[in-house]
Amino acid sequence: MSKSPSQKPIEIKISTVVAVSAIVHSADTQALDAALRDMTGGVADFFEDDLAVLDVAALPPGSVPIDWAALVALLKKYRLNAVAVRNAPADMHDAILAQGLSLDSGKTRDDAPPKDGPTAAAQAGAEAQVMVIDTPVRAGQRIYARGCDLIITAVVNNGAEIIADGSIHVYSSLYGRALAGASGNAQARIFALAMEPELVSIAGVYRTFEDGFPAEMARGPAQIRLAGDRIDIHSVNPVTPVNRS
Repeated sequence: MSKSPSQKPIEIKISTVVAVSAIVHSADTQALDAALRDMTGGVADFFEDDLAVLDVAALPPGSVPIDWAALVALLKKYRLNAVAVRNAPADMHDAILAQGLSLDSGKTRDDAPPKDGPTAAAQAGAEAQVMVIDTPVRAGQRIYARGCDLIITAVVNNGAEIIADGSIHVYSSLYGRALAGASGNAQARIFALAMEPELVSIAGVYRTFEDGFPAEMARGPAQIRLAGDRIDIHSVNPVTPVNRS
């Protein structure tokens, strides 16, 4: 049977790809190994073969050169697949490219000069949009709200993963993994009416709950936010109805 004339050997379509941002503060692979081991707590599927963009802007001046081959192998050991390096100075470029990694300047659309007039207003309105999901998020399912907040009105089950560049609002029970501020927004938050997640992240800072969610806030309304480099959990007290009679 002959192929349809419309069938092409390859097609390129726009796709949503989520990458973990790994901010490197040291070139010492042994120290990095110890930090990753402590972060993952020995959980083999902590990262689940996520893509990783390495950010070297925080490296101290005059630090020893990075062994890129060793660093890529170390991340692979923890099921992180390095694909690019962000904010690398020119003297690192050749070594980075030799490992098949891409170079990322770290610039985003927010770095562009502000626009005047109706166009800027329309763009601001577009960026304020949200993604709304009305059905349960099943185990193994991943949802990503690119460039906006994510609102889910049904349960997020264990083994599910929800991601947003903005904040995450779950008007039900949150049991799976929730990653807010995925593009680096440290002001993003995670809200749920019944909070008992497996893992949460704000702007790349992770916290897992192998020993269970804090008992005093489990299964109740709560919010999660970033305080410096620490994930904080706060209860959300229900509003008392006002008697207007």
